[in-house]
Amino acid sequence: MFTSNHIDGQWVTGDLAVADINPSDTRDTVGEFAQASASQVEEAVEAASRAQQIWRQTGLEQRYAILMNIGRELMERSQELGELLCREEGKTLAEGTGEVYRAGQFFTYYAAEVLRQMGEVCDSVRPGIDVAVTREPVGVVCVITPWNFPVALPSWKIAPALAYGNAVVWKPANLVPASATALMEIIARQELPQGLVNLVLGSGGVVGEAMINSRDVDAITFTGSLATGRRIAEAAAGNLTRLQMEMGSKNPLVILDDADLETAVACAINGSFGGTGQKCTASSRIIVTRGIHDLFVETMKVEMKKLVVGHALDPSSSIGPVVDKAQLERNLHYLEVGKQEGARLVAGGERLERDTPGYYMMPALFTEGSNAMKLNRDEVFGPISCVLRARDLDEALEMANDTEFGLSSSIVTQSLSHASHFRKHSKTGCVMVNLPTSGTDYHVPFGGRKNSSFGSREQGRHAAEFYTHVKTAYVRP
Repeated sequence: MFTSNHIDGQWVTGDLAVADINPSDTRDTVGEFAQASASQVEEAVEAASRAQQIWRQTGLEQRYAILMNIGRELMERSQELGELLCREEGKTLAEGTGEVYRAGQFFTYYAAEVLRQMGEVCDSVRPGIDVAVTREPVGVVCVITPWNFPVALPSWKIAPALAYGNAVVWKPANLVPASATALMEIIARQELPQGLVNLVLGSGGVVGEAMINSRDVDAITFTGSLATGRRIAEAAAGNLTRLQMEMGSKNPLVILDDADLETAVACAINGSFGGTGQKCTASSRIIVTRGIHDLFVETMKVEMKKLVVGHALDPSSSIGPVVDKAQLERNLHYLEVGKQEGARLVAGGERLERDTPGYYMMPALFTEGSNAMKLNRDEVFGPISCVLRARDLDEALEMANDTEFGLSSSIVTQSLSHASHFRKHSKTGCVMVNLPTSGTDYHVPFGGRKNSSFGSREQGRHAAEFYTHVKTAYVRP
C-alpha cells in the first residue's frame, strides 16, 4: 500500500489520504494515498531549485544513462505496471501494458536527445565577430497531468524536462496515484541529485494552486480541461511563467462516399471507443457524406455489437469501465442531452451490470444530429459519438472546423486530391488520413490549435522550445 509523496529525495506522508478505487470492481481499494499540503509543495519547489543547479552541470553521458535506465525498466515491467494501471484507471490490459511500454520509449528517445543537443556557430554581420547560439535549461518545471494516461503523459513531460537539464515538481491526477507512485519509485532509484524530481499528490485546489502561484516555478506544462487551463493561464500571467497546455477537443472523423467501408468503420470504432473514449484525441463527431451515410451507420451498429465491455483485467474485454462514478454520471447525462436535442440514439448507451460492481456502460452512437447541438459542442470524454450527415467534402470540412477546439482530425477517402485538400484546410494540429483521430508518434510534435492548446508543441525535438532558453553569444576572438 502506497502512502507517500516524494519530496527532496524522501518519501513523506501527509495529513490526509484518499482511497484509490478500482473502477472495474469498486470493492477493491488499490491503496490509500497521502495528500500533500501547500507547504510541502513549497518544500518540493525549493528542493527542485537546488537540485537543478547540480543537474544542469551533470555530464551528458550520465544524463543519457539515467534516462535509458528509466526507460528500460518501464519497458521490462510493462506487463506488471500495466496491470496496476488498468486496476486503477480502467483501460484494458492490452492498452495499459502498451501505455507503460510507450512511456519507456519516451525516456529512451529523450536519452538519445541528450546526446544530440547541438548549437549553432556562425559569422556575425560585423567583421571579426563570431556568433554562438545555444540552449540552456529553463529551471524548475511544474508538471500537471490527467488521469487518462497516468504513465505515458507524465513520461512525455518529465523525460524531456530532465533531458534538457531541468528539475521537476509533478502533480498527477488524484484518480491515479498508484501509477504515479510506481513511476516515481523507478525515477527515485536513479543517481539523481536529491530533490530533482518531486511527486506531490493532492487536489487542484490545494496542491495545484500552490504550484501555479509559486514565483519560484519557471515553467508549467499542463494537460487537462479547458476550464482548468484558463485558471492556470491566469496564475501564470501574474508571474510571467512559461506555459504549455493541452486542453479540450471535439475531434472530427470525416468519411467520404469513396471511402473503403471497412477502413472507415475500423477508424470510427477505434477512435470513438478505444480507451473507453477517454482520450483527448477521441473521435466524438463522425461526419459522413450522404452517399455512404446509411450503409456506414448500419455497419457501425453491427460492429458495435461485437464490442465486449468488461473488467479491465479480463483478456476478453475490448472496452473497460469508465474511470469513476462522476464520469459515468456525466456520460449518462449527455446521453439524455443528446436525446432531448433531437439526436437519435441508434446503438448502445446502456448502463451495464457485470460480475463485479463497476462503472460499466455500452458505447453509444447517435445519428441525426447537428453541429449546433450541445452534444457535439462539449467535450464529453466518454464512449459517445454522433454521426453527422454532410452533402460533400466542402460541407464536411466546414462542419469539422466548426468548433472551438482544434486538436486532431481525420479523413477516410481513396482520393488523393480530397485527402490533400483536407490536410491543408483542416484547422487542427494533427491530421490523419485513413487512420483514427487517435494515435500519435513520440518523435514528432503533438498539439492542437484554438482552445485545444496553448504554447509550444510537445514531443519530438520540438519539446526543446519549451524546456530550454535560447542564448545568443557574440565573441570577438
